[in-house]
Amino acid sequence: MNLTSIVNKLYFHPRSKELERYVGNAEAIQQEVLQYLVAQGKETEYGRKHLFSTIKSYEDFAQNIPVNTYEELKGDIDRMRHGERNILWPGHVKWFAKSSGTTNDKSKFIPVSAEGLQSVHYQGGKDVIALYLRNNPTSRMFNGKGLILGGSHSSNYNLPNSLVGDLSAILIENINPLVNFCRVPSKEVALLSDFEVKRDRIAQETLNKNVTNISGVPSWMLSVLVRVLELSGKQHINEVWPNLEVFFHGGIAFTPYREQYKQIITHPEMQYMETYNASEGFFGIQSDPSDPAMLLMLDYGVFYEFLPMDEYGSDRPNIVPLSGVEVERNYAMLITTACGLWRYEIGDTIRFTSKNPYKFVITGRTKYFINAFGEELIMDNAEKGLEAACKATGAQITEYTVAPIFMDANAKCRHQWLIEFSKFPSSMEAFATMLDTKLQEINSDYEAKRFHDVTLQQLEVVVARKELFNDWLKSKGKLGGQHKVPRLSNSRKNLEELLEMNKG
Repeated sequence: MNLTSIVNKLYFHPRSKELERYVGNAEAIQQEVLQYLVAQGKETEYGRKHLFSTIKSYEDFAQNIPVNTYEELKGDIDRMRHGERNILWPGHVKWFAKSSGTTNDKSKFIPVSAEGLQSVHYQGGKDVIALYLRNNPTSRMFNGKGLILGGSHSSNYNLPNSLVGDLSAILIENINPLVNFCRVPSKEVALLSDFEVKRDRIAQETLNKNVTNISGVPSWMLSVLVRVLELSGKQHINEVWPNLEVFFHGGIAFTPYREQYKQIITHPEMQYMETYNASEGFFGIQSDPSDPAMLLMLDYGVFYEFLPMDEYGSDRPNIVPLSGVEVERNYAMLITTACGLWRYEIGDTIRFTSKNPYKFVITGRTKYFINAFGEELIMDNAEKGLEAACKATGAQITEYTVAPIFMDANAKCRHQWLIEFSKFPSSMEAFATMLDTKLQEINSDYEAKRFHDVTLQQLEVVVARKELFNDWLKSKGKLGGQHKVPRLSNSRKNLEELLEMNKG
């Protein structure tokens, strides 16, 4: 008996049919979400301050509520963390997802309301499975266990039943008990704070289990899988888990890790499905295995707006709702959510590839780019450049970061790439040349600044020692969970710290 087909028929197939509403009804669905969120927020302190009771249209909404970064909401969020009610969202919010920090703070604390937990985060997880089973009707994923890699949490200001930590840990802590019958590792192991201990315990606990699906951040999951291979003495993960069929991944770009996964998971039918889930919400799912673009999830407790990146930083950018976006234009995404984030600039940039349905690719971060010389280098450029260089030279990459050298002793300016290789290129010179050439091919601003080496000289690749980036994250208490290495920066602060550690 295929348990998966029974579960799919009863639970997931009806939802996959519902998602067909996204075609042709996107704007209407989003309008319903906006009306719901404004109605819920009317009696909050924030809602009264911004006259939510007078909001009748999107135009009213945009006029009454300012665009917010974490700094603007930080004071209210801290009051919520201390137990105050009805501040940004009705009632008492007990859970806060700890995310990477801002210029002024080591960490951000994103409220996760009970409504948001169900209508945003858990709904996203359910829809990932619904769409996967729609595309793979013969799947047997529920005939075995799912390995879910999560972070850890701790008490929030010592308030009873109030938690702060990685979103994944909050999800595991509050998950429906029935789900625990089809997931590994045990809750005790899943929530361990020491990633190195957790990795070892997960590998030991899952070694002899029938694992059919895995979920997590590619970099941290790869570390766990390598440990599984070490303990098992096998060369390939499918020798340990012969029924493994899919990896649900998100958090960071998969491109640098794709070849490494193919090497350790050699089953030709292995599936990879990208998701866009963050501490702030669950926004996108790869609905078609042949298309890397993700479907924008419209009927959760999230209302979307988009700020054109070519207007980013201007006094009056033309912020638009979904109906106003253009295909192939780069946007910063703003969200309003059932967790009390109002017109919140999440910091990610996306580009739509289609409008019916609305599908997009993540292009980078509003802060993770390099524009030291007018080159406008974004993460999407970096990932494509690295992919081309790896393909041309047989290299594989574990981690990387990039920053500009503004002027060296010879008055030369360039980008400096610190790269940890899991497999070295056939020629480091050829790797650097191909990377530089590809960046010029896909970014006209970079190409213009590289012209005749006048403004920018050819980029420099510095080889990072093994485990450098993990050691750096560990030194900051950020090993494991949902933490990630900043890829691109105009500042050399992170790169200088890493270069100093690389000397050892």
